Parts: sequence; C-alpha cells; structure tokens
Amino acid sequence: MNAPSKHFHRLAWAGVLLALAVIVFGGFVRLSNAGLSCPDWPTCYGKATWPTQDHEIAAANEGFERVVEVSKAWREQFHRHIAALLGLLVLTLALLAARKRKGGVGSVLAAAALVGISIPVYMGVGMAPNHELSVALWLAGELILLVQALRWSNVDAARLSTLLLMVIIFQAVLGMWTVIWLVKPVIVMAHLMGGLLTLSLLTWLAWKTTPGGPLVSAEAPKLRRLLWIGLVLLVLQIALGGWTSANYAALACGTEFPTCQGQWWPAQDYREGFVLWRGIGVDYEGGVLDGPARVAIQMAHRLMALLVVGHLLVVAIKLLRSTGLRYSGGLLLALLCAQVALGISNIVAGLPLWVAVAHNAGAALLLFTVMGLLARLRAPE
Repeated sequence: MNAPSKHFHRLAWAGVLLALAVIVFGGFVRLSNAGLSCPDWPTCYGKATWPTQDHEIAAANEGFERVVEVSKAWREQFHRHIAALLGLLVLTLALLAARKRKGGVGSVLAAAALVGISIPVYMGVGMAPNHELSVALWLAGELILLVQALRWSNVDAARLSTLLLMVIIFQAVLGMWTVIWLVKPVIVMAHLMGGLLTLSLLTWLAWKTTPGGPLVSAEAPKLRRLLWIGLVLLVLQIALGGWTSANYAALACGTEFPTCQGQWWPAQDYREGFVLWRGIGVDYEGGVLDGPARVAIQMAHRLMALLVVGHLLVVAIKLLRSTGLRYSGGLLLALLCAQVALGISNIVAGLPLWVAVAHNAGAALLLFTVMGLLARLRAPE
C-alpha cells in the first residue's frame, strides 16, 4: 500500500494513539458509572462543555430529570470531545487518501457535510427536532462513502481510509444511542467493538503506509493463519468482556477464582443472560439481570479466556522460535500474561477501578499487537 502523502503514516500513527486514548478513557467512563452523566447528546445539559458554576448546575437540574454530578459529567463530555478530535483526524486521512481520485475530495466533503447537518437537525437547532430527517441525512452520507469505497482500490489507502471514516461516523451514532437508550447492553457492547474496529483499521493503515514496516519470515504463511484464528478468538472474547461489563456481571461470582460462589459449576441461565434485545425505554444502569443470568455471562467469559490464552500462547511461542520475530513474540507473551493477571485481580480484589480500566486497555493492546503482526508479516519473495 502506497502512502498518499509524505506524512500520511505519521497522521495514521497519531490516530492509533488517539484511538487508544479514546478506548481507555471510554472504559474509565463506563466503569466509573458515568455513562449517563450527560442526559443529552452531543451536548451535556445543553452545554458544549458541562455545567460547572452554581447557576449552571441549578438551571440544568431544573431543565433535566437527571441531577448534575459534575465529577461524572466532565468524564462523559471530555470523552466525547476526544472522540470528536479522532473523527476530525480520520476525516483528514480520508481527504488525503481521496485527493487523487476523480471527485474524491468532493464526495468525502459532501458525505461529511450531510452527517454534520444531521446533528443540528437531530437537536432541533433553529427548528423542531426531526429525528427521521436526521437519520436520512446520516444514511445518505454513509451511502456516499460506501459507494466510493467500493469504487476505489486500496493501492493508495483510499478504500481503507473511506471505510474508516464510515466506521467512526457510525461510532458517533452508537454513542448517541448509548445515551438515549439508557446504556442498553447491546449498544454499549457494539460501541466498544466499534472503537476497537477503529483502532484495528488505523493500526493496519499505519503499518501498511510506514516505510520499512514489513516483517519478512519464511514462517509467515503459517503464522498468519494462526494469527487470523487468534484475532477471531480475541474479538469474541473482547465482545464477551463488553457484554460482561454492560450487564454488570464482573462480580457475579463474588471475589472467588477459579471457583464461582463456592462451586466449580454454579447455577447458570444462559438463555436469559444472552438476550440481546429487550426493547427500548428500560434504564439498564446497574443491570437488570438476576444472579444465574449474570453468572452465565461471567462463566462464558472465563471459559472463552482459556481458549484465547491457550491459542495465543502457542502463537507467542512460535514467534519466539522464529528468527527476527522474537521481540514480537516476547511482547505478545508479556501482554497475554499481564491481561490474565489483571483479569484475575479484577475478581479477587473486587473490581478496583484502575485494574478494570487497565484490563480494558490490555485488551486493546493485545488487539493492536495481533493486527500489527498481520499487517506486517510477509513471506520472502
């Protein structure tokens, strides 16, 4: 993949770092129960920032049902701001990649304008809120990007950059749904997975456009197959982790490990625990599931962890035994061990906030490492 400009890969790496920051801080917001601390979107109690002065707090308390908690509101709104900054950076990457395509810059700007207009239409700025029109504008913008992405090749990163912009726009919509649907678990999980997809695409883009990025090895074909399997398993495990967090099931087994509630196989309700859609209007903050359903989610997360750790351990050992790949193998092994230790610490220590946030960051770093290896590994010509 050829970089469309001299500094394109540097911007892509900045995007990787910013995406990591957004994911980790988003985990902090969610795990500190601040996900609904701003009851509106994209503003926070009607402000671009958040209420801080006494008169602002009093006015917000009168105008909104949810009482202002400044210590939480700043977290939610600051997370939105850094996510918006990431969106602008991805838009810049898409414009750079599309500038040599016929009508490329115009189509990307048109799509961005439609999405941008959909926000004040949704909010009702200068008019009555029109949610149907807002959705239509957003979908029109996404459709323009999709058509262009299908038309363009990826030799100069145009297709991947355009798809990345589509993903981050949808991420913003998921952020809105998280608020208006009261932290609905399936939306919270999808929002987490969308953030990690953004990180994955940025990682691929950064490595593919970085000079001297490839890792050449005779073992590359076999390693890449193992890494693809590992990626699928890791994504499933992260999704289970998101489902565990969204349903407040992290301590469903108490502080026991490896047993759960004094048993190796306690009562579990998988049917109830994995219902994805429960309608709209329910406030899911704090969770709505009973004990056996939460235990089922926690046990599924633990069992899947055994499979992921076993497979990635094999991959790490094979990397350590391959010439020129020992550093990558050591990094993967270190991250894997740290993630296991953090997961166990989460349980036995009663879910300390910093440990839970670090566990979230560890999942993102593991994904970054696996995606980076897939992007870089190639067989000798």
